[in-house]
Amino acid sequence: MRAPIYVSVADDVRLGKGVRLADFVNLYGCEIGDDTRIGAFVEVQSDVKIGRRCKISSHTFICSGVRVEDEVFVGHGVVFINDRRPRATNADGSPKAAEDWLMERTLVRRGASIGSGAVVMCGVSIGEGALIGAGAVVTRDVPAGAVVAGNPARLLARAAQGDRSHVDAD
Repeated sequence: MRAPIYVSVADDVRLGKGVRLADFVNLYGCEIGDDTRIGAFVEVQSDVKIGRRCKISSHTFICSGVRVEDEVFVGHGVVFINDRRPRATNADGSPKAAEDWLMERTLVRRGASIGSGAVVMCGVSIGEGALIGAGAVVTRDVPAGAVVAGNPARLLARAAQGDRSHVDAD
């Protein structure tokens, strides 16, 4: 296997054993668990923790404040959001600084799958084994084992207790 090209991994990144990085990855201030795969053109910001045996597909953005537990699949082009009311400036016109906004955390529980092109709003929890449909906009908590899709994401089905057959084992 050849070494990836144009990969930026800051000194403060903690990579587990067997982590695989594709080309054009940007990681800083985050932690990536053992045997996780990160696709091309992925950015993972500071204060993010990604568990073991995850697959983060290409063109995905994982912002500060997101926690991804073990065995989670994240499809291509998924975007996480951590600011409910983003603005470039304060009311007085001064540029916003780190202390001028409220970061809201997001949790993706073990074995969940997030389809390509989904947007995950801040402050939500995606339950264990849940399946988020491609292109969904997740605006509220998703229960364990739920299948949701749409904008906003709505419940389509629930998996049987303990059934993870819909989770991508790739």
